Amino acid sequence: MAGLPVLLLVLAGNLLAFVVYGYDKHQARAQGDRIPERVLLWLAVLGGVGAWIACELFRHKTRKQPFRSLMLGALAIHVAVALWLLAGGELGALQDLF
Repeated sequence: MAGLPVLLLVLAGNLLAFVVYGYDKHQARAQGDRIPERVLLWLAVLGGVGAWIACELFRHKTRKQPFRSLMLGALAIHVAVALWLLAGGELGALQDLF
């Protein structure tokens, strides 16, 4: 059951990233105050899957470079860290997943 808090943390990070990316897209359309790109990228590290889904669903920053490449790199970091945490935070446990 130790993996449940980690799973909830990962899900919360993804939900937060999804909501903030959606809010930023709304602000872009309304010409309001925007979320700085560096914040969006850090959110992608925290919740990379949620950030990626939001980008695709809201068509947000899908063509802007280098943001898109950096966001995909943050997604890769997020997935790697999430798998490591879900495996118990040990390198040996991570090998057991594959």
